[in-house]
Amino acid sequence: MDRRIYGGSAVKNLFIFLLISSAAFALSKNPNPSSGSGQINSNSVLVALLDSRYTELAELVEKALLLQTLEDAVGRHNITIFAPRNEALERDLDPEFKRFLLEPGNLKSLQTLLMFHIIPNRVGSDQWPSEESGRVKHHTLGNDQVHLSNGDGKKMVDLAEIIRPDDLTRPDGLIHGIERLLIPRSVQEDFNRRRSLQSISAVLPEGAPEVDPRTNRLKKPAPSVPAGSPPALPIQSAMAPGPSLAPAPAPGPGGKHHHFDGEAQVKDFIHTLLHYGGYNEMADILVNLTSLATEMGRLVSEGYVLTVLAPNDEAMAKLTTDQLSEPGAPEQIVYYHIIPEYQTEESMYNSVRRFGKVKFDTLRFPHKVAAKEADGSVKFGDGERSAYLFDPDIYTDGRISVQGIDGVLFPEEKEIVESVKKPVKKVVQPRRGKLLEVACRMLGAFGKDTYLSKCR
Repeated sequence: MDRRIYGGSAVKNLFIFLLISSAAFALSKNPNPSSGSGQINSNSVLVALLDSRYTELAELVEKALLLQTLEDAVGRHNITIFAPRNEALERDLDPEFKRFLLEPGNLKSLQTLLMFHIIPNRVGSDQWPSEESGRVKHHTLGNDQVHLSNGDGKKMVDLAEIIRPDDLTRPDGLIHGIERLLIPRSVQEDFNRRRSLQSISAVLPEGAPEVDPRTNRLKKPAPSVPAGSPPALPIQSAMAPGPSLAPAPAPGPGGKHHHFDGEAQVKDFIHTLLHYGGYNEMADILVNLTSLATEMGRLVSEGYVLTVLAPNDEAMAKLTTDQLSEPGAPEQIVYYHIIPEYQTEESMYNSVRRFGKVKFDTLRFPHKVAAKEADGSVKFGDGERSAYLFDPDIYTDGRISVQGIDGVLFPEEKEIVESVKKPVKKVVQPRRGKLLEVACRMLGAFGKDTYLSKCR
C-alpha cells in the first residue's frame, strides 16, 4: 500500500514539475504577459495612469476612445507617457480651446493631441540627452515628432518642463509628469481655422437674382461672388426631385470647383453620430435606406448650410410599421428633421427665449417645425408629437450642425391637409363696361324696349 502511495506522489510531483516547466518556457518565449492577450494586467502603465494623480489626462483618454489603441500599443512594446499636471488642463488651458477639444465633431483632433504625449518606446530620465548632444527627436504614437532636450539642469520635452521624472514606472512603460499640455501644430491649425470661421464669413448682398417662375432657373447668370458666399437660389431649388420639391439645380458658389467638400463633411458627421452612440438608427437611414447622405453632400458642396435634428435610437424604435411602410416615408421623415439654416444650441435657445415660439423652415417644403422654450431647453413640435433638445451640438463644423432630440417629429395634421388641397378655380362673370351700363339706364328711363333687350 505504501508503494502505491509513494508511486502516486511521484507521478503527481512529476506532473507539477512538467506544468511549471512548460509555463516557464512559455514566459521565456513571451516575456510580456499582456502581449496578444487583448487585456492588460493590473501592473500595466495604463492602469497606473487611470489610477494616478493625472485624472484630467486619464479622463480625456477615455473620452477620446483611445483605451483599446493604447492596450494594443502596450501589447507590442513599452511606452513613455508625458502627463500634464491637472492644473494645466483645468485652469491654465484656454476655455475655448478645451471646448473645441471636447466637441464630438473634433474627436480626431483630441486623439491626435493625446497621442502626441506618448512615445512608443521606453525613455527613462537616465536616458535623457545631455546638454552637449542637443535636442533628440522621437516619433510619437500619432506619427508626429517631439524633441527631448536638457538645458540649465531642466529636462524638457518640446516646450514643457519635466517636473516629475519617472513618476510612475511599470514593466510595460513609464510616466513623466510635465508642467503643461503639448499641442501639435495640426491641432492648433484646426482650432485656428474654426475660430476664424473664414469658410462661413458673411458677405454683403449685391442684389437679388431674377428667377424665371416657369423654369425656376436664373434669368441671367448669377454675379461672380467669392468662395464662401451664400448660394443665389433658395435651397428648395437646388434639391433633387423629392417630396414637394422642385428638381431644378442651383448654381451655388461651390459648383464644379467644390469650394466645400460636402461629401467628406457628411461622412464626418455620420461617423461622429456612430462614435457618439445612441443614434445608430438615424445614421443607418442616412446611409443605407435612402440617398440622403449623397444629396446632403451635394448641397453642402454648393454652399448651403444644414441643421439636422437627429432623433435618438429610443425615439426611432417607437416608429410604427404603418409610418415607415408608405413609399418615400423614410425620406419624408428625415427631410422634416433638416433645417436649411446653421443653428446651434445657443442660437436656437436665444431665439425661443427672445421670440417665444419660432418656426424653422424644413426641407420637407412647405412644412415648418415649431420650437419654443420649455424646462430650460428647446422643445420642438406640440403635444404628443414633440421632442426636446436632448444632446446639443453633437457635431458643428460651420456648415453642418447636428442636434440630438428625444422624439420623432411629424407635421401637424392640418398642415398636411392644407398642403394637399387643390386650388379651386373661381369663375368670374364678365363685367360690362361702365359706358354700357350708363346707356342702359338711360334707355330704360325713356322706355326704349327695343334697345333694352340688347342690354340684357
